Amino acid sequence: MAGIVPPPPPPATPAPPKPDEKVDYFNLPCPIPYEEIHREALSDTVFRYIVAFETLMHISFWMIGAWLSLKPELFEGMRFDFTKGLNQKFSLSHSVFMGPTEIPSQSTETIKIPTSHYEFGANFIDPKLMLFGRILTDGRLNARVKCDLTDNLILKANAQLTSEPHMSHGMVNFDYKGSDYRTQLQLGNGALFGASYIQSVTPQLSLGGEVFWAGQHRKSGIGYAARYNTDKMVATGQVASTGMVALSYVQKVSEKVSLASDFMYNYMSRDVTASFGYDYILRQCRLRGKFDSNGCAAAFLEERLNMGLNFILSAEIDHWKKDYKFGFGLTVGE
Repeated sequence: MAGIVPPPPPPATPAPPKPDEKVDYFNLPCPIPYEEIHREALSDTVFRYIVAFETLMHISFWMIGAWLSLKPELFEGMRFDFTKGLNQKFSLSHSVFMGPTEIPSQSTETIKIPTSHYEFGANFIDPKLMLFGRILTDGRLNARVKCDLTDNLILKANAQLTSEPHMSHGMVNFDYKGSDYRTQLQLGNGALFGASYIQSVTPQLSLGGEVFWAGQHRKSGIGYAARYNTDKMVATGQVASTGMVALSYVQKVSEKVSLASDFMYNYMSRDVTASFGYDYILRQCRLRGKFDSNGCAAAFLEERLNMGLNFILSAEIDHWKKDYKFGFGLTVGE
């Protein structure tokens, strides 16, 4: 009996192919707002309190965007940030910065002057109302508001007041969310008007467009955008009558690693810039960086020393301009 060989197991039956899921075009998901089409571009600090709210004053008329790993919050000098929560809805923040600041110059050389400032902030966060305020020692005051007027209508407002002439500005944004579309209306000082619309075409693809009019500068424009996203990648493209073309792509390699690239082209000035970035999350730290076609390399490291205590290192090297920026800082509080 010991010499009897058992019969081989029967071959595994291949699983039948899954039938193609039919797309219900009458039940498509609601797309993200048009102004947030590049929201993966923005750093975590921007999203600390509300996703993409910092972009309100940088609406996509000028197509500002790259990817999260391509836009780390770089700085030069020393920075200290402290946030204290008074209760579940109200918190205070204190920030100190010391380091050089670049000033515009006609020459190719970078001109820097030593600066320092202190910033005090107050935040109120409620499910339907968010208020943020910042005041700096140089007299600048920043305020932001987000209010859910209804389940589908959101009001956003952003204002900056300063003692410098013609530097104060404000903007109001109305965002209406439909079942499978979003539309926005922007009103700003300087006779700035804008409107945008974005529509889900498939569960992964959304298309949109925008128009704007800057009465103070007598300029107008129109733009178009497309966004395609899955669980592992996001690709976006934008083109505007101002001559700007922007293409972006991000790939999620794993739960801890993401890679990104972007391409920016200005038809008017013939400027072309391409960038490659990475985002690597370790157990106790996060490393982000980028390389671009202008010969600039940058890295941003966040190290968690303890609960509520982070150490920050920032570096940016531009060999062509011989401009080297290094910074360090501490962040206390969540």
